[in-house]
Formats: sequence, structure tokens, C-alpha cells
Amino acid sequence: MYTTTPNTALAPVELAERYTVENLREIVALAQDAAYRAADVFEQEHFPNGGWGACGFAWVSIHGIKGNTKIGRKLKQAGVTQSWDKSFQIWNPSKYPTQNVDTLEAGARAAAEVFKRYGFTAYAGSRLD
Repeated sequence: MYTTTPNTALAPVELAERYTVENLREIVALAQDAAYRAADVFEQEHFPNGGWGACGFAWVSIHGIKGNTKIGRKLKQAGVTQSWDKSFQIWNPSKYPTQNVDTLEAGARAAAEVFKRYGFTAYAGSRLD
């Protein structure tokens, strides 16, 4: 498989050499799993009786990669889309069944941490609806 480089951003060329499309699909799956678990923990802790907070959206963004590079093309093949701001994004990485922005953002933060562990520059984002 591949090794992680904890929270150390790698250059796009290094990422392209290190990861195959299949590896990237596995990393995306790990990020989505971590996001779901984090969202669930947050929801159960803060809204145990099904209460609601503010509605909104959350996503994870991967920065510093151009779409026409090897790693950019591999990310696209792995199902990660490129946004209008040229970052790569996964909207609602947790797929948690809520509209609560705080819950969804907890999931996006967890997904960003997974990508960081694998050498990507990643951040969580959110906005109110």
C-alpha cells in the first residue's frame, strides 16, 4: 500500500508519485468514514433528542493542486471534483442525514484531517443556508 506522512504537506509531484487512483479512492473512503463518525459523535453529543441548530452546508477542500497535473487528473478519476476556485472539493463528506451545519462541519473537519495525514493541504469549509 502506501505510508502516511502525518500533517506534512507534500508537493503535487510527490503526491502523484506516491498515490495511484485506487489509493486516492481509498483515502477518499477513509475521509468519508471519518467524517460520518465525527458527525455522528457531534450530533449525539449536542443534539441527543433530535434537536436542530442552524441549517447549512459543509465540505472539505484540497488546495495547492492544479487540475491539469498528474495528481489533479488522478483526483478527478477518484471522484473528487474541482471547484470554481480551483481547489478540489468533496461536499458533505460525511453524508450524515442532517441539515445542521455544525454537525456537517464536524464531519468536514475530520475528513480534512485524514487528507492532511496523507500529505494533502486540506481544510474544512461551511456556510449557512
